[in-house]
Amino acid sequence: MTASREIRLADRPVGEPRPSDFELAEVDLPDPGPGEVLVRNRWMSVDPYMRGRMNDLRSYVQPFEIGAPLEGAAVGEVVASQADELQTGQQVLHQLGWREYALLPARAARPIDTDVAPDSAYLGVLGMPGLTAYVGLLDIAEHREDDIVFVSAAAGAVGSLVGQLAKTRGSRVIGSVGSSEKVAYLLDELGFDAAFNYRDGDATELLSRAAPEGIDVYFDNVGGDQLVAAISTMRPGGRIAMCGAVSVYNATSREPGPWNLPLAIGKRLTLRGFIVSDHGKRFRQLMEEVGPLVRDGKIKFRESVVEGIANAPEAFIGLLRGENLGKMLVRLS
Repeated sequence: MTASREIRLADRPVGEPRPSDFELAEVDLPDPGPGEVLVRNRWMSVDPYMRGRMNDLRSYVQPFEIGAPLEGAAVGEVVASQADELQTGQQVLHQLGWREYALLPARAARPIDTDVAPDSAYLGVLGMPGLTAYVGLLDIAEHREDDIVFVSAAAGAVGSLVGQLAKTRGSRVIGSVGSSEKVAYLLDELGFDAAFNYRDGDATELLSRAAPEGIDVYFDNVGGDQLVAAISTMRPGGRIAMCGAVSVYNATSREPGPWNLPLAIGKRLTLRGFIVSDHGKRFRQLMEEVGPLVRDGKIKFRESVVEGIANAPEAFIGLLRGENLGKMLVRLS
């Protein structure tokens, strides 16, 4: 038996999650059975989509259960194996995070190459957020070389890669963030052409100043006022990749839709939502194109690290508040 700790959902949050909505539990895991592996998790991810799974609502993925451990991406080391395809000592990516050890079928874990990037990168730039950025920009928004691209939550794990990918493909890129520190990060480190702090005023006015000629693509991680701003600023034929709406995830009342949506008719805009899990076949292309750029330092990424399984709820709450720069991770020691 292996002693492990895990985070369970104690109650369904109302509004912003509170520490009391989570509980830390201790469990004993048996040795792996045939076809199974035991993984000691080294890193786990917290992601905005997890907030929706904490509600008891029908969606594209099942809600978390009260009293059950939460789930999400994690990377770690195989410490025991009863499967030929995975050996002890291998580093793997899987979906049983929020716990120190994971017992799972070997087919549910994927080996990672730490010669390309450190293991934590497979939860960010080379993981689900990276694939989200890649598919959202190239497939959903149908990016073209001369596009002017606007990205919200641009200092996060998804938005920061969207902007850098668009730059490598010849675009002018504008990002919105929630602090002056993040504005400097976009401009000085990631090479964005323009950036603004959405807290500094009206989003439509701020975007119009940053993109006086208009925009062609909006990668939407936020919704709300910034979606309104993008619709107002878009040029005819513009495309919006609707990835997330973090501005309303903690809302306790129904939020109105964009008041200026009728502009989409005359401007002939395309607004298209997507779920990254529908695009797993594109992961190979992500690794082939973005992997070498990460390895060579041409694609940059940051990580905000919280230490210890007991602090995972605080990391998640901080993520929803926008306290992260780059990917928010929990290191499990």
